[in-house]
Amino acid sequence: MIYLCLGIPAKVIDVNNNIAIVDYGGGVKKQVDCSLVPDIKPGEYVIVHAGAIIERISEKEYRETIEILQELMRITDS
Repeated sequence: MIYLCLGIPAKVIDVNNNIAIVDYGGGVKKQVDCSLVPDIKPGEYVIVHAGAIIERISEKEYRETIEILQELMRITDS
C-alpha cells in the first residue's frame, strides 16, 4: 500500500500569536500552527500539513491546487 503525505491549501482567516484560523473551503475551519512561516496575515493563502502552515502561496496557486484536488476526488469517486 502507498501512503501519501498531503499539504492542503487554505485561506488564513485570523492570526493570534502562533495560531491561525484557516478556511479549507466549504465552511471547514481549523486552528493551525503558523510558527514555521513568519508574519502570516489574514487573507493570505497557505499550505497546511500535519496541523502546521508550511508555505505561503499565491491566490492563483491556491485556486489551481483546489481544482487539481477536486479533479482527483472526482476520479477516485468513480
